[in-house]
Amino acid sequence: MTFLRLSTRCRLTVLMLVAASPAYATNGINLIGFGAESTLMGGADVAVARDTSALNTNPAGLTQIKAPLLDMFGSVLRTTDLVHKDPRNEEHASNRYTLLGGGGYARPLENTPCTAGIGLFAQGGAGGVFDNLRTPFGNRDDLSSLFGIAKIIPGIGCEVTDKLSLGASLNIVYASIEQDFFANTSVNAVPFAGYKLEGASAVRTGFKLGMQYRVTPALTLAASYTEKTELPMTGGTLTADFTDFGLGKVKYADASIKGFALPREVAVGLAFKPTDDWLLSFKLNWLNWGDAINDVTLRATKPNNASAQSIYGSSMAADWKDQWVVATGVAYNWDDRTTLYAGHNYGKNPIPRQNSSPLLAGTLEHHLTFGAARKIDQHWLMTGGVEWMLPVSVKYNSRLFGESEIRNEAIVLHFMLSRRW
Repeated sequence: MTFLRLSTRCRLTVLMLVAASPAYATNGINLIGFGAESTLMGGADVAVARDTSALNTNPAGLTQIKAPLLDMFGSVLRTTDLVHKDPRNEEHASNRYTLLGGGGYARPLENTPCTAGIGLFAQGGAGGVFDNLRTPFGNRDDLSSLFGIAKIIPGIGCEVTDKLSLGASLNIVYASIEQDFFANTSVNAVPFAGYKLEGASAVRTGFKLGMQYRVTPALTLAASYTEKTELPMTGGTLTADFTDFGLGKVKYADASIKGFALPREVAVGLAFKPTDDWLLSFKLNWLNWGDAINDVTLRATKPNNASAQSIYGSSMAADWKDQWVVATGVAYNWDDRTTLYAGHNYGKNPIPRQNSSPLLAGTLEHHLTFGAARKIDQHWLMTGGVEWMLPVSVKYNSRLFGESEIRNEAIVLHFMLSRRW
């Protein structure tokens, strides 16, 4: 028997950092920045990178850390308009709040021009959890997808000359996915058998290389390269609803989703200090989504009912497009203890309109950021601010839902506490 092709475009959540907490997409499935300063400058970080977030932005920037440094950061997101609309529904996602967190530690290596560190980072995410939707089959059921990515990153940066710093970091990437695709819906006449996928995951490694070159004390040029990381998630279980076929719920012991990856990236940027109090930063980032997310395949085998089909699955073309991200940021030293931040980040939605889905709200394009840092004393620094993901709407035609629309808008509060020794 054949089954309706099922969408596997998913929402990202960092399950390693905050269990079962939904994450959100920004530049595709990546966040615009990592750590408070990086984010509050709109992600214009490749030429700044002067705290432990350099491990995930530009490891060459670690050389700016001249004493042991611990950063602890977190974010709280509130969706203000995450809505799926079709001829039967106009529903806001139930996951209105998102919690993300992480941290890093770095210190100079004695008798060397190098600084080494390690960090734990939420990489990003996207999507929504929609409860009790009206299905195309006349009933109500849930639709959700939780796809989480986290990184553990050790890295090192070294001053090659007084002007040139080079760095490298190892990305240990963990990904996990769970989905509920109308798991209590079964229609023999279509045919359609909804499913629930649990426990599929992947651990893979990648790397990042970085450079910073101080042309003058006021001007720094920088670049970074990140290799593509495949994320085939395996080892899960899938329960399909074959009730209307006379088989009840069938559990498949081996389920996987393949076709997701973190993209190859190339970033270039500059940081300029026109005066001692002002810092201006710019970044241009190319994300090779066209090679990272193309065909997405769901496959489940080993059913516990011999009468059920031996393989449950689908294959879907995602066909993401490469993305250019432009980030600009500014920092101003209000006084010797207070720094103000602002930034703007823009990246065109990489998802083709015809491949849009309510499970992936990775359509956000413009981000505005504002914040401040305050020195508590000679050891402690507190940074906080807000990120506004400007509203966006995408209309598309879905094979399952018909004429549909996704709306998305959110506010994020960012916070970081830093300790220097």
